[in-house]
Amino acid sequence: MEISLKYLPGGRAAASGNMMAQSDLDLKETALKEDLKFYFMNPCEKYRARRQIPWKLALQILKILMVTTQLIFFGLSNQLVVSFKEENTVAFKHLFLKGYSGVDEDDYSCSIYTQQDAYDSIFYVINQYKQLKNISLGTLGYEHDGSGLKICKQQYKKGAMLPSNDTLNIDISTETECIVLKPQELASKKAELKLNSSFFNLEFYRLIQVEISFKLKGIALQTIHARELPDCYAFQNTITFNNRAHSGKIKIYFDSDTDIQECKDWHILGSVLQKNSQYILVFDGFVILSCLASLILCTRSIVLALRLQKRFVNFFLEKYKRHVCHADRLEFINGWYVLVIISDVMTIIGSILKMEIKAKNLTSYDVCSILLGTSTLFVWVGVIRYLGYFQTYNVLILTMQASLPKVLRFCCCAGMIYLGYTFCGWIVLGPYHEKFEDLNTVAECLFSLVNGDDMFATFAQIQQKSTLVWVFSRLYLYSFISLFIYMILSLFIALITDSYDTIKKYQQSGFPVTDLHEFLKDCGNVSYRKEQASMPSICCCRRRLSDDNLILIN
Repeated sequence: MEISLKYLPGGRAAASGNMMAQSDLDLKETALKEDLKFYFMNPCEKYRARRQIPWKLALQILKILMVTTQLIFFGLSNQLVVSFKEENTVAFKHLFLKGYSGVDEDDYSCSIYTQQDAYDSIFYVINQYKQLKNISLGTLGYEHDGSGLKICKQQYKKGAMLPSNDTLNIDISTETECIVLKPQELASKKAELKLNSSFFNLEFYRLIQVEISFKLKGIALQTIHARELPDCYAFQNTITFNNRAHSGKIKIYFDSDTDIQECKDWHILGSVLQKNSQYILVFDGFVILSCLASLILCTRSIVLALRLQKRFVNFFLEKYKRHVCHADRLEFINGWYVLVIISDVMTIIGSILKMEIKAKNLTSYDVCSILLGTSTLFVWVGVIRYLGYFQTYNVLILTMQASLPKVLRFCCCAGMIYLGYTFCGWIVLGPYHEKFEDLNTVAECLFSLVNGDDMFATFAQIQQKSTLVWVFSRLYLYSFISLFIYMILSLFIALITDSYDTIKKYQQSGFPVTDLHEFLKDCGNVSYRKEQASMPSICCCRRRLSDDNLILIN
């Protein structure tokens, strides 16, 4: 009895300590369940639970409207730039290419077949350049730095060639000669001496190419009608007479590189343009502020989610003595927030570039259009997240998520077969079919065949110069179409259909239960002190309580 009395107080202390530890653990578990339950609610449920206003939802809706409006304004402005470039390119071809029909023959503009045509075409460019201000309908002018018209000819070093005797003696090393005709010299005797020099005595059997390059300046006045400040353009034009094949046909290529520059000195009467530009700059500033606020809110949500994940992992390890699986950890990482953050960063950078372009300090239309276009794409894709709060739309999202890994693995295997057909078609059919001349064209042609486009033309355009190649082309095309349309494409659709059937079955019988789902099952009765009976009309997307234990939308 004495021994029992001696150790009784210590036993009570240990039991009391265990009870306190268990009570703390229970309190920690209750708080964790409450936070987890609240985290996986949609914005409307969060409002009903704690009267927390869905700022991110309202901001995303506002941002969609603002970003789309900004993109439309920029697209209309960019459309004027693109049309001005294209129309000037067409005008240059008509001005400087003799006999240009208005339609390019292939990847080149036109072609010539006689020596006299070659001389006439070269001197035609020179004469048109000389009379540019008198014949051009556009606002074009020469460059002030005096670069002028540069003519270069590239040819093999001297040799001898007698095709009738099948003899050839030529040095394959090349040499390049150039002359420059400045605008102010074209009417002088100095220019006449250059034009009559031996430089223009072309030896076509060793001539590789003749390249004529010149730079012109222009001003786009059509932007004024759109209440925008005009842009100044620099056109670097290059005309290439390509004789590399020495096949009796010289291909004439015309290339125009356009550089948009800031107008150095401009005066426009009227304040409408200035006010319109200021309004757009202010609107772009509001877009940047809204995206910055969205970026801060989404980053904060991800940080809080990672902290909640850490609490759950530590608690699970403390109570159940095991680690949380990787799938449950990923439930806390909201991929939609990551997408919104990327979209916000791109919109902010693109809007800054747009403001600089509007102020005529930058001319990076391509970079700005890529940033704004991609960010708008991500913004509209992010709308799917809010559609996922409705069970009907959630089936589509879950099907895409479930089928994506299998589809990617399937595409890797099918891609190997596709590459094999691409290389085979290029090397065998390339000399006999224009759609198989290079790898890029072959890949595009085969992709069109998979989608059922242009089938008959692909079969019909094969040249029947070689019976063996013609037979091979039939076997090649029939096997590719049969394999990809009837087998691979059908299997591709079957993978998605199987994922859809699996998701429908899960919605009827219940989704596979993970540790996180099991842990949240017991927190269905968690109540919040701030919940009220009245709810705004916006929170109409209430889900059935039975769905809460089946689907975690992330």
